[in-house]
Amino acid sequence: MSLYRSTLRLSGISAFLLLLLLPITQGRADSYAEDRAAIENLMARYLFAMDFQDPKAYAATFTEDGIINYASGVARGRQELQNVVSTMAGIVRESQQENRPGVRPVPGRHNITNIVIDIQGDRATSRSYWTHVGGDAEGKARVTSFGHYEDELVKRNGEWLFTKRVIFNEFREGREAGVLVPEK
Repeated sequence: MSLYRSTLRLSGISAFLLLLLLPITQGRADSYAEDRAAIENLMARYLFAMDFQDPKAYAATFTEDGIINYASGVARGRQELQNVVSTMAGIVRESQQENRPGVRPVPGRHNITNIVIDIQGDRATSRSYWTHVGGDAEGKARVTSFGHYEDELVKRNGEWLFTKRVIFNEFREGREAGVLVPEK
């Protein structure tokens, strides 16, 4: 057989094998994209629930035994997670009644950026930056705090949920050391 025919035959076999593998790799890409989109959606729902002070929606972003480790401590399980948001809502209501400067019915909004997600089957880890924009005493918007999240997630019954979220608050004075900074 000539070199030309051998090269042609090898090229044909290679092209055929690539065509056979394309659906397999495409399926993995679609699955990754769908999982990533679902995880990003979960992260957004978490922030909406926190900003709109919806304890049930907030807790629903976690597994039944989910854990959050944040500047004020650790909450385990959905009831404790609901209590976190209920407590925040109470603080906001109290400050509004006292007419503290810079606090209005909507105290601010959280944003998330630089999301890195590692998906391994039905488990994932993620790391991302967060910022909080709120009003100052003059009513002007400013960044009031920032930090990063480190998350562990699981896919249950087709839905991604947090099993653990560690919140690092890197801005507020007094939250940079000691028990107020979460452990990994």
